[in-house]
Order: sequence, then C-alpha cells, then structure tokens
Amino acid sequence: MSDGQYGILVVEDDFRIADIHRAFIEQSDGFYVVGMARNGSEAKAIMAEHAANIQLILLDAYLPDVEGLELLWAIRRDYVHVDIVMVTAAREVETISEALRGGVFDYLIKPIEAARMTQMLTRFRREREALANRAEMNQDELDHVLARLQPGESARSKNQTLSQALPKGIDRLTLRRVIDALADAPDSLTAMQMARTMGASRSTARRYLEFLVAEQAVSAELGYGDVGRPERRYRLLEAAHEWLESL
Repeated sequence: MSDGQYGILVVEDDFRIADIHRAFIEQSDGFYVVGMARNGSEAKAIMAEHAANIQLILLDAYLPDVEGLELLWAIRRDYVHVDIVMVTAAREVETISEALRGGVFDYLIKPIEAARMTQMLTRFRREREALANRAEMNQDELDHVLARLQPGESARSKNQTLSQALPKGIDRLTLRRVIDALADAPDSLTAMQMARTMGASRSTARRYLEFLVAEQAVSAELGYGDVGRPERRYRLLEAAHEWLESL
C-alpha cells in the first residue's frame, strides 16, 4: 500500500475496457493502478514483481491464454493477502458459483454501472480499514463492517443504522452541507466544484461524495471536462431525501 492507498491490478484483454477501469480507479479516492495485464502470463509476472503493492485484482473470466477461474485459484494459492473481484460478461451460474467458492470479494457483470463499481470499492476500503485497526470484533461489529442485512430488513432500517454510526472521516453536519449543495445545483457537480462550494479540499469533497454514492443517495458518471479528460460527476438521487431524513 502506497501513501494510505490500495493498489489494484487490472486483468482485462480488451484494452478499451481496461482503460475505462483505469480511469475510474484513478478518480476513486484511496486507490491506484499498479499494473495492467492483458492475459494470465502478464498477470502472473506483475504479481511476482509487485505483489506487496497489490491488494485487489479486477479479473476477467475470459482471457486468451488461461481461464479466469483457473487464474483465480492460482492467485488464491500463492497470494493469500490479495482480494479478487471478477469483472466479466460471464453470467453462467456454474461460473458464478465457482468464483464464489473461490472466495471472490465481489462479482461484477459487464457492462458495469459506475455506482456499482463505486459501491464495491467503498466496501473494500471500509472492510480493509476496519480489520486493520482492530485486534478482535464481536458479532454486531463484524456484521456492520460486512454490511450484512437480515432477509426482509428494509433499506430504511439500514439507513437508520448508518445514521447512528457514520464511518470514520464522515461528519454528519458536513454530509448535510454536501447534500444541500447537490440539491441546489442546477446540474451534476465534480469533486472540484463541490470542494469550492464547501470551502474544503478536493479529497475531502470526494470522500463525502463517494460515501453518498455507496449509500445510493447520489449517482456518479464519467463525463469529459474542458480539456477532454474524463471526470466523475455527481448528482443527487430522489431516494436521497428519504435517506437524509434518517440522519
């Protein structure tokens, strides 16, 4: 891990999709790309050289030189500290079931929505940080970290739990200011625009925005700025009003 960030290896043979993943990761607070592999051989070579800097792998199930699931088991055997997320078009239940048995952190089916990717990264960071800072946990604490819900538990019940114990680095009053700013904005906002509105740093604005995306109160999408570079833009969702009432 470099400067408090988590390193990611992208294993994807389609360079266009790989570039989309890279752009998304580079704009996600707390993550950076360690390497890009187009096949299993490149992935193994990057892991052999940079394993200490890689905490998460985005792995496609379809690779030109090896089955993604075969590579999954090999990584599981050789690098127990690394988490793996399948990012693939494979929808077969047999493939999904084997990936789950292989202990994948998540399984994302292409085409992937930005909000779903953000949700996964936010959950990954939250779980890693929580486990790194504790020697032991009771069941309630563990369930909160893993964001487990009992069958039939309402989204509002989940929101009420979140409002009682916001994660470290998220202040309730500042969160309300961010939501109000999004509600008043005539269009979606970038993290930099939100930072200016808040009078805070860009990293602080992004942290709050990404938290809201993970809680499905805000949507995020990739757009292009004046210089043609992709940038994430945030928009308040209708469901945010109910979520806000629980704060």
